[in-house]
Amino acid sequence: MAITLQERWTRTVLAARETGACMPHPGRYADELLKRWSEPQRRYHTVTHLTAVLDRVAELAGHAEDPAAVELAAWFHDAVYLPERSTNEERSARLAERALTELGVPAARTAEVARLVRLTVGHDPAPGDRDGEVLCDADLAVLGGPPAAYAAYAAEVRQEYGFVPDAAFRTGRADVLRQLLAQPRLFRTPQGYERWERTARHNMTAELALLTA
Repeated sequence: MAITLQERWTRTVLAARETGACMPHPGRYADELLKRWSEPQRRYHTVTHLTAVLDRVAELAGHAEDPAAVELAAWFHDAVYLPERSTNEERSARLAERALTELGVPAARTAEVARLVRLTVGHDPAPGDRDGEVLCDADLAVLGGPPAAYAAYAAEVRQEYGFVPDAAFRTGRADVLRQLLAQPRLFRTPQGYERWERTARHNMTAELALLTA
């Protein structure tokens, strides 16, 4: 039987925090996070995206040094999301620091979660950063989906930026795609590279061609 997201969160927190500590039950924190992930301004960065990233993290967990930290980072990586702001990752990281401290997660692991959340600004983990590689690959896995799924993702991103005029959006989106395509590798884990690299580059190149036609 599939477990709920709330149950998934609770299991991860209980495994991640110090044993024997008398701390708040994780359940209400899950409710607050899921409320954030369900805000009306979101079209792509929704509970569906959260679930997909958690699933990809689970698939790639064997590559991570601290799988619990990576899973917690997935929960928080877009917990604060306002499309018109450039501080979402930083505010999400600070939210993680506050919540995980209250929940009794050790300081070192809490710091690692916050570091990972901040890493999603550029999705460019340093060589050997295995936790960062897993989170970034999981977050970018949508780029390597089937063409129809990729098109739906791109359309949802455009909806989130509906307040941006079309010409400005096309320019900005094209710049983002060029920056990603310029990286030697989009996916840093061996499994992620094998599964998604080629398809992701095809999808992004096709979108870039449409944007700049």
